[in-house]
Amino acid sequence: MNKRRDFLKNMGALAVGSVLLPSFTFAAAKKATSDAGIQLYTFRDEMLKDAYATLKTIANLGIKQVESAASGKGLYYGLTGKQMKQACKDLGMTLRSGHCSIDENWQKTIEQAAESGQDYLVCSSLPFSGDTIENYQKVSERFNKAGEECAAAGLKFGYHNHDFEFKQDQGQTLYDILLVNTDPELVTMEMDLGWVVAAGKNPIDYFTANPGRFKLWHLKDMKGKNSVEFGNGGLDIAGLFKQAKLAGLEYYFVEQEEYPAGSPSASMKINMDYLAKVNV
Repeated sequence: MNKRRDFLKNMGALAVGSVLLPSFTFAAAKKATSDAGIQLYTFRDEMLKDAYATLKTIANLGIKQVESAASGKGLYYGLTGKQMKQACKDLGMTLRSGHCSIDENWQKTIEQAAESGQDYLVCSSLPFSGDTIENYQKVSERFNKAGEECAAAGLKFGYHNHDFEFKQDQGQTLYDILLVNTDPELVTMEMDLGWVVAAGKNPIDYFTANPGRFKLWHLKDMKGKNSVEFGNGGLDIAGLFKQAKLAGLEYYFVEQEEYPAGSPSASMKINMDYLAKVNV
């Protein structure tokens, strides 16, 4: 199948506008609230100090899904994969995903992730540097291989964007190069919605052109390039959740990097209250 041809054909669908996009039912929207997830980078300092106590704080906020992130104490903030899995389970949460890098420890990373029982292993940085089409084609090849390596271990592989992937080279958006050249069966896109909007793009345009491709989301509101509590930035959260089926959403993880409210807990309380009010 000619992926580039199909991609260009799908891009033509952007012109039809949002009127043709399907909407979630109210019941599905309520389910999204009950399945709220957290990217643990939100509580990065607290997790390093006391992982168990912090996970309890997170569970008390109503969080059900967990995505870990590499830290100075490893993939699970000093815990083993099995310990992280059990700690989440004891608190009524499920470890679904984890951020990592494709580096010299890649095989060990896969082994630890498989041990943890998580579903996804998500690369959060490019394995090779360069804002060029050539580099992104090279990265795509590595991601396809990573997808095969993860599948062999019972895992699914994904990539998490920031804003720099939306730069252009020779008139082409680099993120589009990844979409065209990675196999949807091997590489899931975890869309960081905040960074997409910060880059001047509309996430729904990507959902429309690549339906089912964005099984994971980072739900992050931003004012400029600064992370803020929900409702204080430019993210249309309710509107985006109406297109969750189109995107192929399985899990979403709230992430906040700065805390205008004063602390991760205070910010997350505001975020969870916001989600409840908009019924998503």
